[in-house]
Parts: sequence; structure tokens; C-alpha cells
Amino acid sequence: MFLDRLNRIVNRIEGTIALSLVARDGISVESVSKDPAIDLDVLAAELIAQARAISENHRELEAGDVQHLAVATDRMTVMVSSVATDYYLLLVLGPQGNYGRARFELRRARLFLERDLS
Repeated sequence: MFLDRLNRIVNRIEGTIALSLVARDGISVESVSKDPAIDLDVLAAELIAQARAISENHRELEAGDVQHLAVATDRMTVMVSSVATDYYLLLVLGPQGNYGRARFELRRARLFLERDLS
């Protein structure tokens, strides 16, 4: 069920390298990747831990939970987007990828996936 949804999201975002549905503990539930050289499991574990740490700091400051986090490098942009209480989407976008479209589609995906994950 999730694999089909992830494939549809990937097909709507130009320049997507990989997309993964990740649980709060950083373990991938389902993933789609066009580049087997990218270790999505390690990337997911690291970035989900960062998003959770930032959320905890923001809660202490009463700024709210992190809904979206993006990290840009010279090779890719990695986005982490909250989709339900205990789940995130991790998107890897290539240098020619459409950042704005990616943000839009991740927000849109939240509406669809939130119902299935709650």
C-alpha cells in the first residue's frame, strides 16, 4: 500500500532520487530509490534523530514541533517532513530537483498518509 503511494509522490517531483516512509525511531517502513549507492537507512536514522532533537528544543521554547526540515549539500537536498505523530517522509532531491514542488508534494502527502498511519 505505501510503496504505491511513495511511487506516485516520486513521479510528481522532478529530480527525486529517493523517498522513504520512516518511523519515529529512524527505521524505514518503505522506500523507493533510483540510486542504490545512497544508504537510505543510515540517512533516515541520522536525519530523523536530528528532526526529533530540534523538535524537543522547540517544544522547550514553546515554538512547536518541526513539521519540515531541509538540509542542502553540494550533491543533494534532503527533506524530512512529518506526516503523522510517529512517522516522517524522507526525500532525497538531486541538484536539478524542484525544491518548491517537493515541499508542496510532501505537504500534500501528509494529508493522504496521515489517515493511513493514525
